[in-house]
Amino acid sequence: MPEGATAMMPPEPASSLAIVMPVLNEAAGIEAALRALAPLMARGVRVLVADGGSADDTPARARRFGGVEVIEAARGRAAQMNAGAQAASGARVLLFLHADTTLPPDADRLIEQALAGGRHVWGRFDVRIAGRPRMLRVVAACMNVRSRWSGIATGDQALFMTRAAFDAIGGFPEQPLMEDIEMSKRLRTLSRPACLRERVITSGRRWESRGVWATIVLMWRLRWAYWRGASPQVLARRYE
Repeated sequence: MPEGATAMMPPEPASSLAIVMPVLNEAAGIEAALRALAPLMARGVRVLVADGGSADDTPARARRFGGVEVIEAARGRAAQMNAGAQAASGARVLLFLHADTTLPPDADRLIEQALAGGRHVWGRFDVRIAGRPRMLRVVAACMNVRSRWSGIATGDQALFMTRAAFDAIGGFPEQPLMEDIEMSKRLRTLSRPACLRERVITSGRRWESRGVWATIVLMWRLRWAYWRGASPQVLARRYE
């Protein structure tokens, strides 16, 4: 199907939303992450935490929140997200959220509006990176512009999609790195993404720990190698 085509994906009714959060050793932040989702849960949004074999008490802390569903999955973000999606039976819309990313309070309504009418079957939010370095604002702005231009989104931007779109492309490719890039490429064959200007806030801990400029250079090198056909397994070792 040509890029941008939507003819094969019929419009869906108003969404019932499920949020899938893949986690691994997130005990320090999982409770705050789930508290931030409480208003959405109060409006009927399901939250599924897909644990990849944490060595700390992440699953136990997640289970303390009433209504949160905790599932065990094979380690690997893609595998965990696929397992969470499979467990979210009955949901017509899926949102994949990193544990260190916070959604806008009305994310459910924004997503429903973005997918209404069938023009888009997937999308993402703009992102703001929390942290002290001012350069993080520039990095986030570049991410948002690049994503809007290319139709490629990253996991930090809180990917969402209809269940039909997820099933049509077979879920996330179970590779150790760049699964979000590959997922976007496949979803883009169904429609362009709905690029919401409302921002999610994601942690800048990765950028601060490695250095902003060092991380920028590393990520561009990895993406360039991926576009040239490098194995995700090889790239994952470089990322570590």
